[in-house]
Amino acid sequence: MKYIENIQQVAELNPDYLGFIFYDRSPRNFEGIIPELPKEIKKAGVFVNEIPEILVSLVEEYGLKMVQLHGDESPDYILRLKEMFKESIAEKHQRSKYKIPELVKVFSIKDDFNFETVKSYEELVDYFLFDTKGNERGGNGITFNWKLLENYNSTKPFFLSGGIGSNEVTAIKELQKTSLPIYALDINSKFETEAGLKSVKKIKKFRNEISTN
Repeated sequence: MKYIENIQQVAELNPDYLGFIFYDRSPRNFEGIIPELPKEIKKAGVFVNEIPEILVSLVEEYGLKMVQLHGDESPDYILRLKEMFKESIAEKHQRSKYKIPELVKVFSIKDDFNFETVKSYEELVDYFLFDTKGNERGGNGITFNWKLLENYNSTKPFFLSGGIGSNEVTAIKELQKTSLPIYALDINSKFETEAGLKSVKKIKKFRNEISTN
């Protein structure tokens, strides 16, 4: 999300999460003001190899409840990040109602992927996210080979992402019949009229299609 009025319009659909990209090389890079949202909607921040101190500062500034790591962040990076969140909570909020945001490690897939790669992150993050490997760090508008998910041997819930649109509804419903721990669908570029500007009409149509038996 990028534009205030559009954020408010999409928020009226009551999604579980709204995403904001904090990566200056992205055409969806967010630098504005996030309007007040219903408390049920969690604000997710997308980061790429960000300096931990800056990431923690942006989480606090915008009240982000989820952090998606779309870069080459190592397990040690995530450990350091979690320690910094704990230190910040202890220092500024006296361990009150504030909590460490949900952490998501993103893995990019195209024609092949070794799922052993995710093992070292299992105990460090709340979710994985599988996206399509492309020219950009996300929002490429193409799906990866979902057949590869048959090789997923973890119980860690994951977000399915990468070029999801109405044409993928049937395939998604087939995946949902399997034992794969699909936690959520991450939609983006297929629902845009321009980078960062979402079509409410398209999102409504997709939601109706995906929820219909």
